[in-house]
Amino acid sequence: MPILAGDHPAALAAAAQTLADGGLVGMPTETVYGLAARADHNQAVAGIFQAKGRPADHPLIVHVAGLAAANNFASSLPPAALRLAAAFWPGPVTVIVPRRAGVAEAASGGQPSIGLRCPSHPVAQALLQQAAALGVAGVAAPSANRFGRISPTSAAHVAAEFGPGLLVLDGGDCPLGIESTIIDCSRGHPVLLRPGVLTRAALEAVLGEPLRVADAQAPRAPGTLAAHYAPRARLRLWSAAALAVALDTPATWPTRLAVYSRRSVGAVALDAPACLWHRMPDTPAQAAHDLFAALRRMDDDGAAEIWVEQPPDTPAWEGVADRLRRAASAVLPVSDGTPFLPS
Repeated sequence: MPILAGDHPAALAAAAQTLADGGLVGMPTETVYGLAARADHNQAVAGIFQAKGRPADHPLIVHVAGLAAANNFASSLPPAALRLAAAFWPGPVTVIVPRRAGVAEAASGGQPSIGLRCPSHPVAQALLQQAAALGVAGVAAPSANRFGRISPTSAAHVAAEFGPGLLVLDGGDCPLGIESTIIDCSRGHPVLLRPGVLTRAALEAVLGEPLRVADAQAPRAPGTLAAHYAPRARLRLWSAAALAVALDTPATWPTRLAVYSRRSVGAVALDAPACLWHRMPDTPAQAAHDLFAALRRMDDDGAAEIWVEQPPDTPAWEGVADRLRRAASAVLPVSDGTPFLPS
């Protein structure tokens, strides 16, 4: 099935009917594209896990058209969740709340809690509203990619992951580019489980209290595994100083190297056909917007390794730094000294 224009009435109607019938749809949001299925049917949600190769106990976020629809899945909405929804919905914040008994067991990964979000993308909103008219209370929609890999930020990315059999609504490139902030509101005090584009300061100002750090009792949540968001190439994080040294030492390079940094690479790297430089934007918002698309381009260019300059250690960069750290964690941690020497 071809990619369909997300603002076309017939395309939206077809996508809503597909969801109502228990099928899968590629759906744009303001963060990343999601692989959507109706959240109130466990068999439909099982299709997501199968398509992605995702463990069935790894929970999904349920997307709803608004706060009223959230009550279809939540047994209660704690005060912290209500404050966050009032301030940021529709928008890139997921709240984890107690789950209504007997509802969305598969989407929750079997947990007594459920993650809920109201997306702001107009195509997502239109799809949720049309699906609701067909009896779909909300859709489970993790990122539309194979499990653990780079998240998609365009309809073409989704089609490349799943092929022509999936109905994909094209809503353009995702405005934000990284996944939503996830805050656990199910245990009294709010706990930050995954950072996004919103700063802690902005979230805490709304909550009226500090965000706590996740502990061993925190519910499982999407995108919080140590290794995630990974390209096919091996991704390595470097401090700016260590990266400069490594780039001036061609003997340390793999056969085909891609570099993603805010500073220009050195003359040696610039003149080397085996080194491809992609510039990381200077602002955290633009860096978040570009991140996954840039990693996909470097993969498509055939990079054996991707060397990335560590982002600034400031609150505004927390979401980007989190994605890069998880993308690199299956290989090597941040390097702040001797360049990597291939074995």
